Amino acid sequence: MSDDWAARRGLTAILITVPELAAYTDRWRSVSRSMLRPQVSLTELIPPHVSVLVPWVAEPADADVERLSSVLAKVEPFELSFPTAGQFPNGTAWLRPEPFNTVRSLVLTVYEAFPECPPYGGEFLDPHPHLTIASSTEGGPTVVAEAQAALAEEAAPVVQLTEVGLWREGADSVWRQFGAVPLGA
Repeated sequence: MSDDWAARRGLTAILITVPELAAYTDRWRSVSRSMLRPQVSLTELIPPHVSVLVPWVAEPADADVERLSSVLAKVEPFELSFPTAGQFPNGTAWLRPEPFNTVRSLVLTVYEAFPECPPYGGEFLDPHPHLTIASSTEGGPTVVAEAQAALAEEAAPVVQLTEVGLWREGADSVWRQFGAVPLGA
């Protein structure tokens, strides 16, 4: 496997976006850049989010949105917090969403509904939901320590998760929302 899927342009994704965390996470995300899209910071590239499914279908049709709506109708809205930081072996620093098992269950439910869209192009089949605060090139123990200290001083905002967003990457590499699907509808 490789991350060739990530090098493609015009991807679509299902995301839990949390713009309420932007002011909190921008201290890291504004100085971190994606290795594949280094021309813009993470802050400019995409809002703070937890990936549910990326890449999603290339050209989502009404039937795809209806399939997603059907599975998310069984997931009740819930409060989402980000109380701890960590990092992946590649150095990417992240905040952990809580309740973690609820978020992971939501992600797995969506994966099962779209078996033709392997998560991360098949690269990571066992999801570890997270909100990236620094890429692998700018992440690491220093960012994690800073984030843990910041979380100890002031908790990240708690948000009510009521929907997931449908997003598409533009030709300029910036992601834009083109729809949303409510939870528990």
